[in-house]
Amino acid sequence: MLTVFKYHVPLGDYFKLALPKGAKVLTVDVQHGKPQLWALVNPDHKTEERLFRFAGTGHPIEDQPSLLEFVATFQMQGGSLIFHIFEVKNSSS
Repeated sequence: MLTVFKYHVPLGDYFKLALPKGAKVLTVDVQHGKPQLWALVNPDHKTEERLFRFAGTGHPIEDQPSLLEFVATFQMQGGSLIFHIFEVKNSSS
């Protein structure tokens, strides 16, 4: 059965999350002052590690654009900080 799960987003240029295979990332936003990622998952599926890119507005991104899939933009500290999350896709996909 499909369920929406929430995952903590660690701060850093890159981060990995173990998501159930086939999970659909829905969005990223801030809850209680911390960034969270929501995904539509089948909790019965085995997990797979997925790589994400965390970038602030104005920060250089050196990854190949074709390997980045936009997930969401969110604000922290009352809009003083704007961040963008991308999933880094495997180049063999």
